[in-house]
Amino acid sequence: MSELTYTASELMCINAARLLRDGDVVFVGVGLPNLACNLARRTHAPSLQMIYEAGVIGARPNRLPLSIGDPTLVSGASSVCSMFDIFSLYLQRGNVDVGFLGGAQIDRFGNINATVIGDYHKPKVRLPGSGGSQEIAGWANRCYIMTPHQKRRFPEKCDFITSAGFLNGRAEREATGARGGGPLVIVTNLGILEPDENGELILTALHPGCTYDQVKENTGWAIRAAETVRTTEPVTDVELKILREELDPDGAYLKGS
Repeated sequence: MSELTYTASELMCINAARLLRDGDVVFVGVGLPNLACNLARRTHAPSLQMIYEAGVIGARPNRLPLSIGDPTLVSGASSVCSMFDIFSLYLQRGNVDVGFLGGAQIDRFGNINATVIGDYHKPKVRLPGSGGSQEIAGWANRCYIMTPHQKRRFPEKCDFITSAGFLNGRAEREATGARGGGPLVIVTNLGILEPDENGELILTALHPGCTYDQVKENTGWAIRAAETVRTTEPVTDVELKILREELDPDGAYLKGS
């Protein structure tokens, strides 16, 4: 049997999907997190429920949504309500198990920058901003992040904190009163990062064929490794088939990635 070939995006989607549990309520956007959730639902988590910022609960779209305002999200949904209800009655009350987040920068303590690169008042790049991510980062019971492992994406300190991770350490986050668990797993194309007892991200797993040296070369601080670094399970042909043939057959998010 020939060795499977896959892209970095497929690898990240599959490993993110494996983190999800049957019955999880997941606050999700479009793109790769959406694919990860639907992959989990078609494999090991059939009772997973997705919530979208636009006010859709339990969506089962019959085609790939292109934005959080795509009408297809309403198809098969359990409920449709206001954005205010989504954030107040679900997220802030603790009814969201998982929030998927992303950003241009993720620092040593899991803080996320999606606002500016450079000085806030004279930025090199103006980014889209928070949307609902700062609330998700504060109140979701667990937060997961998917991002390519590049040095520019993993600086020691973010240029701007859009969404709080562990700030300058776990105790500082706890002092804010934020109930959510913070960024518990960062899935990259090289491996998996998780916070230590102080909230600092460390390497806990490598994907097959990847090395600790690659992680160090692509991280903006002297990243430490856990005492035992595991190897993630290989990608399967079943997972790839679902992603490519059922979830994103036109390659809207996976093509060329």
